[in-house]
Amino acid sequence: MKLTVFGATGGIGQEIVRQALAAGHRVTAVVRDPARFPVTGRGLEVLCSDLKDPRDLRPAVAGQDAVLSGLGPRRRSDAGITARLTRSVLAAMEAEGTRRLLVVSAAPLGTPPEHEPLLDRVMMSVVGTVLKPVYDDLRMMESELARSATDWTAVRPPKLLDKPLTGEYRMAVGGNPRSARSIGRADVAHAMLSMTHDPATLEQGVGVAY
Repeated sequence: MKLTVFGATGGIGQEIVRQALAAGHRVTAVVRDPARFPVTGRGLEVLCSDLKDPRDLRPAVAGQDAVLSGLGPRRRSDAGITARLTRSVLAAMEAEGTRRLLVVSAAPLGTPPEHEPLLDRVMMSVVGTVLKPVYDDLRMMESELARSATDWTAVRPPKLLDKPLTGEYRMAVGGNPRSARSIGRADVAHAMLSMTHDPATLEQGVGVAY
Protein backbone atom coordinates (compact mmCIF):
# COMPACT_ATOMS: atom_id res chain seq x y z
CA MET A 1 0.00 0.00 0.00
CA LYS A 2 0.90 3.64 -0.33
CA LEU A 3 0.41 5.33 3.03
CA THR A 4 0.79 8.85 4.38
CA VAL A 5 1.43 9.39 8.08
CA PHE A 6 0.82 12.72 9.82
CA GLY A 7 2.20 13.32 13.30
CA ALA A 8 5.01 10.97 12.35
CA THR A 9 7.40 12.32 15.00
CA GLY A 10 5.10 11.25 17.85
CA GLY A 11 5.21 7.92 19.62
CA ILE A 12 2.31 6.37 17.71
CA GLY A 13 3.26 8.04 14.44
CA GLN A 14 6.80 6.66 14.52
CA GLU A 15 5.45 3.19 15.26
CA ILE A 16 3.04 3.39 12.33
CA VAL A 17 5.90 4.32 10.00
CA ARG A 18 8.24 1.59 11.30
CA GLN A 19 5.63 -1.15 11.15
CA ALA A 20 4.38 -0.07 7.72
CA LEU A 21 7.89 -0.07 6.28
CA ALA A 22 8.58 -3.47 7.84
CA ALA A 23 5.45 -4.78 6.11
CA GLY A 24 6.72 -3.53 2.75
CA HIS A 25 4.46 -0.52 2.33
CA ARG A 26 5.54 2.77 0.77
CA VAL A 27 5.26 5.51 3.36
CA THR A 28 5.18 9.30 3.15
CA ALA A 29 5.88 10.74 6.61
CA VAL A 30 4.81 14.35 7.10
CA VAL A 31 6.70 16.08 9.91
CA ARG A 32 7.03 19.61 11.24
CA ASP A 33 10.58 19.08 12.55
CA PRO A 34 12.73 16.57 10.61
CA ALA A 35 15.34 16.66 13.37
CA ARG A 36 12.85 14.87 15.64
CA PHE A 37 12.21 12.06 13.17
CA PRO A 38 14.78 9.25 13.50
CA VAL A 39 13.10 6.65 11.29
CA THR A 40 14.79 5.59 8.05
CA GLY A 41 14.16 2.81 5.59
CA ARG A 42 13.52 1.74 2.05
CA GLY A 43 10.21 3.03 0.73
CA LEU A 44 10.17 6.07 3.02
CA GLU A 45 9.69 9.66 1.88
CA VAL A 46 9.81 12.48 4.42
CA LEU A 47 8.02 15.76 3.79
CA CYS A 48 8.27 18.85 6.00
CA SER A 49 5.16 20.95 6.69
CA ASP A 50 3.59 22.93 9.52
CA LEU A 51 0.20 21.57 8.34
CA LYS A 52 -1.41 25.01 8.36
CA ASP A 53 -2.11 25.30 4.63
CA PRO A 54 -4.05 22.41 3.02
CA ARG A 55 -2.53 23.29 -0.35
CA ASP A 56 0.90 22.31 0.98
CA LEU A 57 -0.46 18.90 2.00
CA ARG A 58 -2.07 17.91 -1.28
CA PRO A 59 1.11 16.32 -2.74
CA ALA A 60 1.45 14.23 0.44
CA VAL A 61 -2.00 12.67 0.14
CA ALA A 62 -2.44 12.52 -3.64
CA GLY A 63 -2.84 8.97 -4.91
CA GLN A 64 -2.44 7.35 -1.50
CA ASP A 65 -4.35 4.25 -0.40
CA ALA A 66 -4.76 5.54 3.14
CA VAL A 67 -3.80 8.38 5.45
CA LEU A 68 -3.04 7.69 9.12
CA SER A 69 -2.77 10.47 11.66
CA GLY A 70 -1.03 10.42 15.01
CA LEU A 71 -1.67 14.13 15.51
CA GLY A 72 -2.54 15.13 19.04
CA PRO A 73 -1.66 17.51 21.88
CA ARG A 74 1.51 16.80 23.84
CA ARG A 75 0.30 18.90 26.78
CA ARG A 76 -2.90 20.58 27.97
CA SER A 77 -1.74 23.92 26.57
CA ASP A 78 -1.84 22.35 23.08
CA ALA A 79 -5.62 21.87 23.30
CA GLY A 80 -7.22 22.92 20.01
CA ILE A 81 -4.30 21.96 17.80
CA THR A 82 -5.64 18.52 16.85
CA ALA A 83 -8.92 19.71 15.35
CA ARG A 84 -7.20 22.60 13.59
CA LEU A 85 -4.49 20.49 11.96
CA THR A 86 -6.87 17.66 11.11
CA ARG A 87 -9.06 20.21 9.32
CA SER A 88 -6.11 20.94 7.01
CA VAL A 89 -5.57 17.23 6.37
CA LEU A 90 -9.24 16.74 5.54
CA ALA A 91 -9.26 19.67 3.12
CA ALA A 92 -6.20 18.31 1.31
CA MET A 93 -7.67 14.80 1.10
CA GLU A 94 -11.00 16.03 -0.22
CA ALA A 95 -9.25 18.18 -2.83
CA GLU A 96 -7.29 15.13 -4.05
CA GLY A 97 -10.10 12.60 -3.75
CA THR A 98 -8.21 10.49 -1.19
CA ARG A 99 -10.79 8.73 0.97
CA ARG A 100 -9.37 6.50 3.72
CA LEU A 101 -8.36 8.23 6.96
CA LEU A 102 -7.56 6.78 10.38
CA VAL A 103 -6.84 9.08 13.32
CA VAL A 104 -5.89 8.72 16.97
CA SER A 105 -8.57 9.92 19.38
CA ALA A 106 -9.13 8.81 23.01
CA ALA A 107 -11.13 6.31 25.05
CA PRO A 108 -13.12 8.91 27.08
CA LEU A 109 -14.92 9.81 23.84
CA GLY A 110 -16.17 6.25 23.44
CA THR A 111 -19.33 4.63 24.75
CA PRO A 112 -18.76 2.55 27.92
CA PRO A 113 -19.56 -1.12 27.41
CA GLU A 114 -22.56 -2.71 29.04
CA HIS A 115 -21.84 -3.89 32.60
CA GLU A 116 -18.66 -1.82 32.83
CA PRO A 117 -17.30 -2.11 36.39
CA LEU A 118 -18.00 0.93 38.54
CA LEU A 119 -14.29 1.56 39.19
CA ASP A 120 -13.57 1.77 35.47
CA ARG A 121 -16.51 4.11 34.90
CA VAL A 122 -15.30 6.39 37.70
CA MET A 123 -11.70 6.35 36.45
CA MET A 124 -12.76 7.25 32.91
CA SER A 125 -14.98 10.05 34.18
CA VAL A 126 -12.19 11.51 36.32
CA VAL A 127 -9.70 11.42 33.46
CA GLY A 128 -12.24 13.07 31.16
CA THR A 129 -12.79 15.86 33.68
CA VAL A 130 -9.14 16.52 34.44
CA LEU A 131 -8.17 16.65 30.78
CA LYS A 132 -11.39 18.24 29.53
CA PRO A 133 -9.67 20.81 27.22
CA VAL A 134 -7.77 18.02 25.47
CA TYR A 135 -10.85 15.84 25.03
CA ASP A 136 -12.93 18.79 23.85
CA ASP A 137 -10.31 19.25 21.14
CA LEU A 138 -10.63 15.60 20.15
CA ARG A 139 -14.44 15.84 20.12
CA MET A 140 -14.15 18.77 17.76
CA MET A 141 -11.79 16.74 15.59
CA GLU A 142 -14.26 13.85 15.46
CA SER A 143 -17.01 16.29 14.50
CA GLU A 144 -14.82 17.44 11.62
CA LEU A 145 -14.42 13.82 10.55
CA ALA A 146 -18.18 13.22 10.62
CA ARG A 147 -18.78 16.25 8.36
CA SER A 148 -16.09 15.24 5.89
CA ALA A 149 -16.30 13.21 2.69
CA THR A 150 -13.66 10.76 3.91
CA ASP A 151 -13.98 7.12 4.95
CA TRP A 152 -12.75 7.82 8.48
CA THR A 153 -12.04 5.81 11.61
CA ALA A 154 -11.31 7.33 15.03
CA VAL A 155 -9.13 4.96 17.06
CA ARG A 156 -9.69 5.52 20.79
CA PRO A 157 -6.99 4.19 23.12
CA PRO A 158 -6.96 4.66 26.92
CA LYS A 159 -3.71 5.36 28.82
CA LEU A 160 -0.75 4.97 26.47
CA LEU A 161 2.32 2.94 27.43
CA ASP A 162 5.83 2.71 26.02
CA LYS A 163 6.24 -1.02 25.49
CA PRO A 164 7.11 -3.37 22.63
CA LEU A 165 4.51 -4.57 20.16
CA THR A 166 2.48 -7.52 21.49
CA GLY A 167 -0.27 -7.82 18.88
CA GLU A 168 -2.50 -8.93 21.77
CA TYR A 169 -5.19 -6.35 22.38
CA ARG A 170 -8.96 -5.99 22.17
CA MET A 171 -10.98 -3.82 19.81
CA ALA A 172 -14.57 -2.63 20.10
CA VAL A 173 -16.23 -1.00 17.09
CA GLY A 174 -18.53 1.81 18.18
CA GLY A 175 -17.47 1.75 21.84
CA ASN A 176 -14.77 0.74 24.29
CA PRO A 177 -13.62 -2.72 25.36
CA ARG A 178 -14.60 -3.65 28.91
CA SER A 179 -12.17 -2.29 31.52
CA ALA A 180 -10.12 -0.45 28.90
CA ARG A 181 -7.26 0.88 31.02
CA SER A 182 -4.09 0.92 28.92
CA ILE A 183 -2.38 -0.06 25.68
CA GLY A 184 1.10 0.37 24.21
CA ARG A 185 1.71 2.88 21.45
CA ALA A 186 3.14 0.14 19.25
CA ASP A 187 -0.09 -1.85 19.56
CA VAL A 188 -2.20 1.22 18.74
CA ALA A 189 -0.15 1.61 15.56
CA HIS A 190 -0.60 -2.09 14.79
CA ALA A 191 -4.36 -1.81 15.27
CA MET A 192 -4.57 1.23 13.00
CA LEU A 193 -2.70 -0.53 10.22
CA SER A 194 -4.92 -3.61 10.62
CA MET A 195 -8.05 -1.47 10.23
CA THR A 196 -6.94 0.20 7.01
CA HIS A 197 -8.97 -2.15 4.82
CA ASP A 198 -11.61 -3.17 7.39
CA PRO A 199 -15.05 -1.96 6.17
CA ALA A 200 -16.58 -2.58 9.62
CA THR A 201 -14.57 0.34 11.00
CA LEU A 202 -15.67 2.94 8.45
CA GLU A 203 -17.21 6.05 10.01
CA GLN A 204 -16.80 4.52 13.45
CA GLY A 205 -14.98 5.13 16.69
CA VAL A 206 -13.03 2.03 17.64
CA GLY A 207 -11.81 1.41 21.19
CA VAL A 208 -8.51 -0.45 21.58
CA ALA A 209 -7.04 -1.74 24.84
CA TYR A 210 -5.35 -4.70 26.52
